[in-house]
Amino acid sequence: MKTANDCMYCTENEALKALMIPFYTLGHSKVYLFRNQSYRGRCVLAYKEHVNEFFDLSPEDTAAFAQDIRLVSLALHNAFSPKKVNLGMYNDKGTHLHCHIVPKYEGGPSFGSTFEMNPEPAALLSDAEYDELIRKITAALDELTAGK
Repeated sequence: MKTANDCMYCTENEALKALMIPFYTLGHSKVYLFRNQSYRGRCVLAYKEHVNEFFDLSPEDTAAFAQDIRLVSLALHNAFSPKKVNLGMYNDKGTHLHCHIVPKYEGGPSFGSTFEMNPEPAALLSDAEYDELIRKITAALDELTAGK
């Protein structure tokens, strides 16, 4: 498996832990809960290996990563009933393929436009509140992946 020593996703270093909480592993990726919960349920899905661009993946790995994105998007939809789930694959400064999966709610922040990467003020939660969100998303993912 390809990794990079200076990559926060490969090392799960303190920079990553300051931004998000790792909590679920899928076949080709790892799911993280974004700490700033301005968009309730917002997650980041990072590819299992250190790859920079989506087009660097083989056709088979592209399909598998897309399926992981689909599963997390559907899990967030099932867990929280957002009006829309936005996807964003921004990687200008980083070098690890990842996708922001952002539930959007009518009347909520940025509804009807592009989500903000780090909206202010940040909606930081208690450990118990993060645990509850993770529990709901995990249950939805477990239900979707059961019997695979």
